[in-house]
Amino acid sequence: MTGALLVLILVTAGFYATGSTLQPDNFTFRFSPRGLRHISVLAGLFILVRAWGYRLAMYELLNSPVGIVYGAGYTDVYATLPGLKILFVIAIIAALILILGKNVKVFAGVLLAWAGSSLILLQAYPLLLQRFRVDPNELEFEKEFIGHNIEMTRVAYGLDAVKEKNFVIENTLDSDALKKNWDIISNIRLWDYRPKLSVFRELQELRPYYNFLEVDVDRYEIDGDYRQVMISAREINKDKLPSRTWINEKLVYTHGYGGVMTSVSEVSSEGGPEYFMKDIPPETVSGLKIDNPAIYYGESRDEYVIANSRVKEFDYVHEDENVFVHYEGKGGVPLNGFFRKVFYALRFGEFKILLSEDLKPESRIMYYRNIRERVRKVAPFLIYDSDPYLILEKGQFFWIQDAYTFTNRFPYSEPVGNLGNYFRNSVKVVIDAYNGDMKFYLMETDEPLSAALSAIYSDLFIPAAEMPDYIRRHIRYPEDLFKIQADLLRTYHMRDPVVFYNKEDLWDIPYEHYSGRTILMEPYYAFYCFEDTGDPEFVLMLPFTPTTRNNMISWLAARSDGDYYGEMILYRFPPDQLVYGPHQIESEIDSDDAISQLVTLWSQSGSRVIRGNLIVIPVENSLLYIEPLYIEAEAVRIPRLRRIIASYNGRIVMGATLKSALTELIGEYATSSDRRIKMLETGKEDTLARGLRELAGQASEVYEEMLKNQRAGDWAAYGEKLAELEKIILKMKESTD
Repeated sequence: MTGALLVLILVTAGFYATGSTLQPDNFTFRFSPRGLRHISVLAGLFILVRAWGYRLAMYELLNSPVGIVYGAGYTDVYATLPGLKILFVIAIIAALILILGKNVKVFAGVLLAWAGSSLILLQAYPLLLQRFRVDPNELEFEKEFIGHNIEMTRVAYGLDAVKEKNFVIENTLDSDALKKNWDIISNIRLWDYRPKLSVFRELQELRPYYNFLEVDVDRYEIDGDYRQVMISAREINKDKLPSRTWINEKLVYTHGYGGVMTSVSEVSSEGGPEYFMKDIPPETVSGLKIDNPAIYYGESRDEYVIANSRVKEFDYVHEDENVFVHYEGKGGVPLNGFFRKVFYALRFGEFKILLSEDLKPESRIMYYRNIRERVRKVAPFLIYDSDPYLILEKGQFFWIQDAYTFTNRFPYSEPVGNLGNYFRNSVKVVIDAYNGDMKFYLMETDEPLSAALSAIYSDLFIPAAEMPDYIRRHIRYPEDLFKIQADLLRTYHMRDPVVFYNKEDLWDIPYEHYSGRTILMEPYYAFYCFEDTGDPEFVLMLPFTPTTRNNMISWLAARSDGDYYGEMILYRFPPDQLVYGPHQIESEIDSDDAISQLVTLWSQSGSRVIRGNLIVIPVENSLLYIEPLYIEAEAVRIPRLRRIIASYNGRIVMGATLKSALTELIGEYATSSDRRIKMLETGKEDTLARGLRELAGQASEVYEEMLKNQRAGDWAAYGEKLAELEKIILKMKESTD
């Protein structure tokens, strides 16, 4: 508005200037009294608007990005704020003089007085105060405001609700403790989601036009046991269709079909996953039921399709014959009118929608089928999590999409990127993969933004109490929110302004090795028994290290099950106790001779060795560190899980199975049920390691001889050594099979 008034003043001045009198002695314009009066009133209105701007700027100081922390600092409160109050009064007086005054000669004087006051009160005085009084004694003057920033940032991101407890490492694990915590041990995630996705794509896509896009982690009750699983949807990849015609893309290949679900810990005798759901048509273990495996709405790119046309839709292949269906759901919009067809033909730029004789009034056009795009169209005022996840319940598939309320107007709270400075996981959206129906469940009814949105869109939001139990048991703490909170907690666990200012206790998220690279450790889902329930729970976890050290200092857990959903606990280790951090364990793994020789030998035999992500598992008052080793052949990219590296109480061992590794670490133990982790069973690890070391040494010597023969051009000797190397590799293979 101020800009518009300023333009209006200039235009008006220009208009009157054309009719003014030029003074020959000093070449200035003399406006008519009427013109000056008009300009004076406009200038008064301009200053009046600026006065209201000063009033609003007083509140804006609470979100000031200038200073040691976000929010109003000492200079803002004791210089800028009083200056704004004084200027507010000055501006009103100046505006009244210009609007109501009859003496236009004071026009220039009033403007100069107002402009000069602005310069002194908002620029000069705050600058001088900051430079010569605050900066030399910054902590003394800013301590109070640092405290405000700490308090309000913790409130804005829910860190104020984080419970803190001590975690004293006792290292008292024995066979009895392992049996007691079998539900945790048997659900340790041995499969990294990245190689698991490669396995799914190679072994379960089954046809070139199918694709797996992501692997999600969840938990199910299977055969009466609480199991952590990995699940992924089999969706259509239209880029790989054998014939990319409009009929094929829009009428025939309309939907994905089924998916896969595996245990996070069980491994087949070939080093692959053990499936709870697989193949086409879907095969499932007892406890899982799938009646409708069709997926019309998912994570693949957003393209429209038309279901229930006169052309049969491809469903799946059974015994080398295609099985076709007609859509029977209520998803999409019926094409039951001429003008509706015209509209959609124009909307998608495809006149086949209007002209095709394959369409009938019952045909339904489906668009916005990408679930993230779909929910954004309904509720664009929310921010959506980057990882919607698939669930199987009531015989069909649903998606759960986490959504967040947010603002950038929360006083004193530190902003996070472009997301604002206030963040809440207030909404969970459940999307039907067959019909596309969306239900927005309000998880925090007492949260202010949620309450406001619920009042505005009362027909959109459903109270969390009305969420069905079969959906509720799959909700999980969202990883995106957890990452934001964990990143802020690195600094904002320090509540003392002095400690915060000096960064005396700054934390970091640890690093780990993955597939030859050093990367930041990611949060991971696991099972853990909390002391208040004693039952295994599905939690999201992440450890912390001091900023200049690699030892662990704490770990953060977010609960997902039952009434404890959303509760966060920060476990701190005693400051006088050394707890190995992930990067330190990775370094110990790197320096282990047996592991290094085995990895080298596998690599020389033409295989790619993948070190999976290291996870830290709290068991009672001890920590287990687990890292899987995968082998991937060059010709066929199918990772196979071949070894488990485990660490406990400073020791590093490698086993062909998790059981053998834990036996080496802790001693023989028997499980509390007949369940076993189905992995390769070999002899004792110490015997295996000695044999592998000997064979690795022989292979290394033979390989060096081969290189010498190659350089000398003695290809006959080279061939002999190659045959010898093959025999050694065969012996190694026999020792691990």
